[in-house]
Amino acid sequence: MPIKHLQSIGKGGSGTSSSAKRPPWKAMVTSAAVLAGIVILIGFFILTLALAWFSRDLPNPNALLERDVAQSTKIYDRTGEVLLYEIHGDEQRTLVTIDQIPDVMKWATVSIEDKDFYKHHGVSWKGLFRAFLTSAIKRQRVQGTSTLTQQFVKNAVLTNERSVARKLKELLLSLQIERKYTKDQILQLYLNEIPYGSTLYGVESASQGYFGKSVRDIALDEAALLAALPQSPSRYNPYGTGSRGDSRELLVGRQWYVLDQMAEQGYITKEQAEEAKNIDTLAKLVPRQVGNIKAPHFVMMVREQLADEFGQRAVETGGLKVLTTLDWRLQQEAERIVREYVDAKGEIYRFSNASLVAIGPRDGQIIAMVGSKDFFNEEIDGQVNVALRPRQPGSSFKPIVYALGFQKGYTPDTVLWDVKTSFKTDVKDYTPANYDLKERGPISVRLALQGSLNIPAVKMLYLTGVGSVLDFAEQLGYTTFGDRSRFGLSLVLGGGEVTLLEHTAAFGAFAAEGVLHPTTAILKVEGAKGEALKEWTLGEGKKVMDAQIARLLSNVLSDNAARAYVFGANNNLTLPGRPVAAKTGTTNSYRDAWTMGYTPSLAVGVWAGNNDNSEMIHGSGGSMAAAPIWQQFMKAATKDTPVESFTPPSPPDTTKEVLLGKAFEQTVKIDTVTGKLATEYTPPEYVEEKVFREAHSILHYVNKDDPKGPVPTNPAADPQYNRWESAVYVWVQDPKNEWSATGTAPTEYDDVHTKENIPAIRVQSPVRNDRMQSRSFSVRAEVYAPRTIRSVRALMENYVIGTSYQPSNGNEWSFIAALPNAIEKGFHDVVIEARDDVGNVGRETLTINLLADPEPLLMSFVDLPPGTILGLDAFPKRIYLQVNDLSAVVRADLRLESPSGENRLIGSNIKPQENPVEFQWSYVQGPGVYTLYAIVTDENGRTIESPRINISVTPPLLE
Repeated sequence: MPIKHLQSIGKGGSGTSSSAKRPPWKAMVTSAAVLAGIVILIGFFILTLALAWFSRDLPNPNALLERDVAQSTKIYDRTGEVLLYEIHGDEQRTLVTIDQIPDVMKWATVSIEDKDFYKHHGVSWKGLFRAFLTSAIKRQRVQGTSTLTQQFVKNAVLTNERSVARKLKELLLSLQIERKYTKDQILQLYLNEIPYGSTLYGVESASQGYFGKSVRDIALDEAALLAALPQSPSRYNPYGTGSRGDSRELLVGRQWYVLDQMAEQGYITKEQAEEAKNIDTLAKLVPRQVGNIKAPHFVMMVREQLADEFGQRAVETGGLKVLTTLDWRLQQEAERIVREYVDAKGEIYRFSNASLVAIGPRDGQIIAMVGSKDFFNEEIDGQVNVALRPRQPGSSFKPIVYALGFQKGYTPDTVLWDVKTSFKTDVKDYTPANYDLKERGPISVRLALQGSLNIPAVKMLYLTGVGSVLDFAEQLGYTTFGDRSRFGLSLVLGGGEVTLLEHTAAFGAFAAEGVLHPTTAILKVEGAKGEALKEWTLGEGKKVMDAQIARLLSNVLSDNAARAYVFGANNNLTLPGRPVAAKTGTTNSYRDAWTMGYTPSLAVGVWAGNNDNSEMIHGSGGSMAAAPIWQQFMKAATKDTPVESFTPPSPPDTTKEVLLGKAFEQTVKIDTVTGKLATEYTPPEYVEEKVFREAHSILHYVNKDDPKGPVPTNPAADPQYNRWESAVYVWVQDPKNEWSATGTAPTEYDDVHTKENIPAIRVQSPVRNDRMQSRSFSVRAEVYAPRTIRSVRALMENYVIGTSYQPSNGNEWSFIAALPNAIEKGFHDVVIEARDDVGNVGRETLTINLLADPEPLLMSFVDLPPGTILGLDAFPKRIYLQVNDLSAVVRADLRLESPSGENRLIGSNIKPQENPVEFQWSYVQGPGVYTLYAIVTDENGRTIESPRINISVTPPLLE
């Protein structure tokens, strides 16, 4: 086809243009592209304006070495009058050029701070994007995204203000610096500027300050240690005053991480890294010069908190004024007491250090903190703040477990068996023992806790659950139980580490009746111009347990009588005239000794031991190594303060006997004849109350997950049940234990004293309504009974008026009844009783009409006829008075007239019950004739005098 023809076809023969035939979607794409272009142009324009706006007051990159005048930060006690420490603003800095800094120092810094330093242009956009996503999605603050250039700008040029505007300025200035300087120049600026702790700024000052030599001479291990510091100089303090465990251990861990990063990034070989790790770099440190400082451990902790919140540079040079919670008077007392006691007893008990923390339970304020006996003593690692270092608490952790037990429903009266028990665990059997290797059998929670018995404590931990205890501990503020897989039943004996500071705060929650206030050391922080940067306010605190639980625990821990059987009544866990709750703790092999305690307004904890974890002398536990320090400080702190009492706990809200400690004892009424349970027919004189003890572990009565619930139908379903029961059985079978002979309460009822065995009586005389003309009458009755009749008697108005012990003929019984004068004329009931050989009693009652008057009261002296002669050597002498009717006599008096005519009372007998009435005649003037007589008084107040007799008293007969 010709070319011309092709061209004509291309123009089309229909008369329409080619553009008119474009698809609709292409038009939409074109419009979107145009719109996007416009948006990009506008965004770029806005970004340009924003960058110009934020760049208008940026520092001149050419004048980076110009610095503001540094001002010192001052830390005061709570009054603001005692200066504890001044952090000088004079920065120790010696500038060095990049060629004077060895490669290992440069490599160590770059590898840990910014591994892409030689690749980026001042900003890691990828890191910023990742940080933005993390912050936006997880709402978390992100660290570690700044490049080395940005860190230099932040520390040397800009402030530590946290705002979007400051961050943008940091980015812009970093980009400008990257354009202005080479990488080596930027690295030189950074290494000359960055803070390395204390007043040490720049790598040369750091090398001189820590190792006593120029940076050009440092080795690989030293370079890695220095590079580890800038992230947080306080946290990784080489001299060991960090608040997150031993800061030196943390520093070494980070040093090793630096070495690993250097090897991974190819700066050194793995062999070189391992060789450097084998060097004890901390041993190369020169002695630290701290300067004039009070309460050094407390101050260093405050300083670290300030650095975390306001930045290291602000703390070192920002001119802050810090008002702390420290009570300087009590701090001095604490330091003196710790120092003097360690000096006096340390060598004896083989410990070199002690630590003390005092906290106000109602506000969480740290009143005193002694981190060691001597901050400046390097031989005992004095600069290590033991109050912030995790140590095993021994038995001082038991109150946390028992408090949770109270929360679940157990009470101080709940009984646990202190018997050797093997506990089944997932790993291997666990058999705890008490400190004295003794067993005490069934014992209340109160006595078990106060006596610090281990076996009952492990049982309580099992009943509450290890996981639940750890949850509760974290509610109380403990932060050292992160890896739960390492904890088991030994947790209650101090198997998990705690810090003294957190331990004391937890006991403070008990003192504050279940409210935990955040521990604080800072009351107020002011800036250089006096502006308030931070100010503490008292909040409501966090309720971590019901007040009743805290009151129960305080009631137990303040019960000195309950611990006396182990510690003695005069122990170091008391305060004179003041209630105080306290608990000691001692770890295995006597490596740690603790005493924790509180009043309603003061919680104090004391640790004693050796920083190197070496053993103290065996036997020098918490009660000997720590308790005296605790008691002395508590006395000093509470002196001249009002006496406060703990709020008494309410009565238990359960009636379940086992929780109240009653299920192990069963009191029943026993028939003493049969040994079976008494019934309504058992005569009262044959009923005896007897206590039987049930030898079962508490798992026999409770489901550990629901102790207040019903008694389990199948207690053996609990995996520990058979082991606990077996241990109880072994202990009970030992003859030397009192429970071995208690037996089991009977279940059968008395079958001797029954309705069928009650004697039947048919009275023949007297008859009903008989008229009695005399006070003596005959009683005759027929008695029928399944058993042998032992006696038949008659009673009237509770007087026994006659008794017979032998039948007169077969089933017939007869005897004479005589009525006492106390029974007046008129109608009276006569009760005839028949009693068999086991005390079954049959009764028949009838009424008679008494017409006889009372008989005259007759008295006579027994074996003392008139004219009796007695020698003086016969005295004192017993005198017997026979009275024919004592029923109405309320008093009998013996009187005499002496030869001189003196009339005197020589003896009385009030309400005499037996004839003859007995008197003691002791008074005699001398030889002569004495007149003796008696006077009795009846219930109506009438007096009757006996006949008088004369007694001749002669001198003793001569042999």
